[in-house]
Order: sequence, then C-alpha cells, then structure tokens
Amino acid sequence: MNPDTVAIIFSQREMIRGHFLMTLQVPISFRKSLPGQFVMIRMESDHGPFLSRPLSISSVYSKGNETFMELLYKVVGKGTKLFSRLKEGTALRAAGPLGKGFDLSPSSRKIILIAGGIGVVPLAFLAQRCRERFPDPDIICYLGAGEAGVIPGLERLEQVCSEVKISTDDGSRGYHGTVTELFRQDLGCYNGDDVRIYSCGPRSMLRSLQTLLQDQPIACQVSLEERMACGIGACLGCVVRTRGDDGEEKLVRACTEGPVFDIKRVIFEA
Repeated sequence: MNPDTVAIIFSQREMIRGHFLMTLQVPISFRKSLPGQFVMIRMESDHGPFLSRPLSISSVYSKGNETFMELLYKVVGKGTKLFSRLKEGTALRAAGPLGKGFDLSPSSRKIILIAGGIGVVPLAFLAQRCRERFPDPDIICYLGAGEAGVIPGLERLEQVCSEVKISTDDGSRGYHGTVTELFRQDLGCYNGDDVRIYSCGPRSMLRSLQTLLQDQPIACQVSLEERMACGIGACLGCVVRTRGDDGEEKLVRACTEGPVFDIKRVIFEA
C-alpha cells in the first residue's frame, strides 16, 4: 500500500450525464494496481470534504516515464460534486492502491462480466488486463443501466470485450429489464471449470446474481460498493457479513479483506 501522496489532475471531462472521467498523474508505484482495487482521494484545500472518498480504479497506464490513473465516477454527493468541478493541474491527496483485487485465473477460457451502473468501473479495468495478459480471451459483458443515456464505460468495454449485452430498466436500449434477468437467459450456456464470472453493482443486483448461481458450479467474484471512511480498516465503517469455511458467520472489512469476495460467501440482507 502506498502512503497518502500527491496526485495531479491531468484531465477531466464529463463522459455521460453525471459521470466524469478524471485522469491523474500519479507516482510509479501505482503501476502495481490490480482490477478491483481502489484509491482514497481528497482535496488538499481546506475547503474540501474532511474525509477522503473511495473511488474504484478504472485504468492505469504509462507514457514514457510518467504514470497515469483513470477514475470514472458518478456524482452522488457533496464530495464527488466538488471533485467534478476541479480543473487540470489541481493537486489531490491519493492513498492506494488499496484493498484486495480480482483473482485473474490464467485457466479461464471464458470470462463473464456482469455490471450494474457505475459498477462497470473495476470490470472494465479487469477486461483490459485480461486482454493484455491472456491469449485471445473470450470476454462477454452484461451491462445494466437505468436508461440509454446513462450507460457508463460502454465505449471502452466494446473495445476490450468480445461481446457486450445491454439491459435498461426502461427498455430504451437493449433488453427491457434487469441485467440479472438478461444473464439468466444465457446461464445454461456457461458451464465448466474454465468459466469465471466477475461482477460489481448495487447490492440488490448482486443478491439476485447470488440466487441464480447458488446451485451452479461456476466460480464468481464480486466487488462490493461499500461506504468507506478510512480505507485501511481502522474505522470499521465498511463491515460486511460473510460465511467462513466452517459455515459460521464472520464480519470482515470491505476495505482490507475486500472489496472483492467470493459471491457464495457474502451474506446479503433482504
């Protein structure tokens, strides 16, 4: 883990309504970032939010000797609204990469991504890494959104995935319904030890996915979208209920033991 360090905004633009892509110039140590990990970001100014905000890493890349990190985020409160107004050259404090990332298995011949809304961020990073590391991976993404005008990360997914299937709640694009309902139609096509599912999105979506997979032998990892205050396990504000190897309930911290978990171990409240 890197200590709190300075990151400089290289560029920022609104990708779609209410969703911004911020590119930061960061220290070289961020090159070790894994899909599923996150950073804690805060403004250096005294006028910003007191607490850092956790943002999933969308991409990390190098140009010459410089390292850049992309953060695709949705404006949902005071902190992210302030972030969206920041200009090029602004200095931020960044701590990371933090948390446990996705486990990428080289034996996976078919990779299934299931994303809901802004949950697409770590999955786009994962798809990019799979494309870079594995020979010709078959990556299929199921992407759910509320409506056609707010489908984040679609352009990048279409570049790195073999196929992208879209669902919208209002039926304005793709399948009319939830992304898990769309995935249910194809579930019978996926079987075998060489299939891996990775997912991120609202808890209601992940709970539905868990129900679909409860009797299936397919391995599935999920990244949980939890509220975090410190990002290092000290505040216990992101505790998640899980089930251990012995079947007993266990409380763990999403920021350190996660945010990526085996979907069959997470206990989702109704």
